[in-house]
Amino acid sequence: MATDPLLRQGPDSTDLVLRAGPAGPVWNALTSAGQALFTPLVLGVPTVIVAFWMALAGARASTVFVVVGVIAGLEYLIGWPALASSRARDILRVEFTPARVPASLRLVRAAGTDDWLPVKTLREVRLTHKVVEPYQGDYKPAVSTLALELVLRGARERLEVPFGGDPQRVADVLKALLGPAEVVVELRTERTTLDRPQPNSRWISGGSASAGSGGV
Repeated sequence: MATDPLLRQGPDSTDLVLRAGPAGPVWNALTSAGQALFTPLVLGVPTVIVAFWMALAGARASTVFVVVGVIAGLEYLIGWPALASSRARDILRVEFTPARVPASLRLVRAAGTDDWLPVKTLREVRLTHKVVEPYQGDYKPAVSTLALELVLRGARERLEVPFGGDPQRVADVLKALLGPAEVVVELRTERTTLDRPQPNSRWISGGSASAGSGGV
């Protein structure tokens, strides 16, 4: 049944895989550590200002470097747990078990797995395939993403991931999988075309031309 890269069928479950990688607090912290290295770059303006004023005040270059290093280290130590915390509830995959006619589901998040829920807790799955196409004459490829909304009893989960597959196939497989539980699966397609840059314009804007939709 699972014929799309987003869908993975095993002996015990069918998984909707949204992001690759292991789950758990340790893995979440480790994967966030690398990305947190960019925090000092993002917060570089105050660091540069401090270094500039120290230089104007006649501080030695070695002293300036030490202070800048300490500030960058503090920014990293602040950014790392903040980034890990913000990523903790990111959904990596949705597991449905048993594999062919699921009775239960659970959300696997970056920081760990949620409890199993009855599949009937899931009321609706909304898929939105978004395609941003280049203007005529631009040879850049179109950018495609898939937005997923899970309408659960008393909660909604939303996320968007890069997508290069067939959205209709994903919708058809989910409909076949969740149909016995009377879960509604809906697919929409939104197409946007970038505006051609205007000559001698100081701004390059992305405008939109619109969207077709379909339902499953």
